[in-house]
Amino acid sequence: MQPIERAFLAALFLSRWLIAPFLIGLVLTLFLLIYRFFTDFYEVAVQLPSLSWHGLIVGVLNMIDIALTANLVLIVIFSGYENFIRKVPLEERPGWPEGLGAIDFGALKQRLLGSIAVIAAVDALAWYLDLEKYSDTSKLAWAIGFPLMFVAALLLLALADRLGRDSE
Repeated sequence: MQPIERAFLAALFLSRWLIAPFLIGLVLTLFLLIYRFFTDFYEVAVQLPSLSWHGLIVGVLNMIDIALTANLVLIVIFSGYENFIRKVPLEERPGWPEGLGAIDFGALKQRLLGSIAVIAAVDALAWYLDLEKYSDTSKLAWAIGFPLMFVAALLLLALADRLGRDSE
């Protein structure tokens, strides 16, 4: 290997660290989600005596939505670090949950799409429970179709991954 080629490969290898600022930004995004979660919690708690059952459920669904989004961000952070920056040996992380960092690209795609489908389904349910607030209920089909689109994409990706493994 020639020195120019070696230097080029070294630069490419070091460029993986350019992802680190994005991962730090995602960690900071978790603080924004925490703030929003407790703001929503406070609003539901303060309005609880006057809230209808539907209002309470919609408030709780919004908090579930935020928690699921935080989980999705964590999946991306750990997977991005493990896949692009550095593998963390098992002995360096004795307290980590099983599979937190060991997410390959195929599993990442499925987890991301699965999380997005669940988030979209929770949003659709919250929208459905608040249906009387909206004058145009024709959007309900879109609210239901959107998560179904992600489920279909998830099933197709799982099938493609399985066919890819079987052909190896």
